[in-house]
Amino acid sequence: MAKSQQTYNKTEKEKKKLKKREEKKKKKEERKASGETASEFAYVDQFGNLSDTPPDPSKKVEVDAESIEIGIPKKEDSEEEDNNFGKEGKVSFFDHSKGFGFILDSQTQEKYFVHVSGLIDEIEENDKVTFELERGQKGMNAVRVKKL
Repeated sequence: MAKSQQTYNKTEKEKKKLKKREEKKKKKEERKASGETASEFAYVDQFGNLSDTPPDPSKKVEVDAESIEIGIPKKEDSEEEDNNFGKEGKVSFFDHSKGFGFILDSQTQEKYFVHVSGLIDEIEENDKVTFELERGQKGMNAVRVKKL
């Protein structure tokens, strides 16, 4: 004869599940009887905070859908990009064998990386140059470098 597949552990688990269901059902009926209603909605007020009360319609603001910009602003709109054209500086280091160096900005005293591919004229150390900045992988790079 085959042994029953119903083990003690399985029957205990089923009993616990049934007991939980019954308790849940009783609580639900008690809430219905007492008239207690749980808030099913969460509202966002004008400051972006969650609340259980609906927002005040008098504080509603109309927004023109065409005035909303989706995406990244264009380069000519950015102030940071505007500052990057026509900077002047001095070549603090340049290694011709490796093809890179650094330019010291004369106004902000910041150093910028320069690669031989970004040169217009040949440069040497201590040359005064004009350059533009572009964002590289590790920060801002000097490009379109011309000797003064």
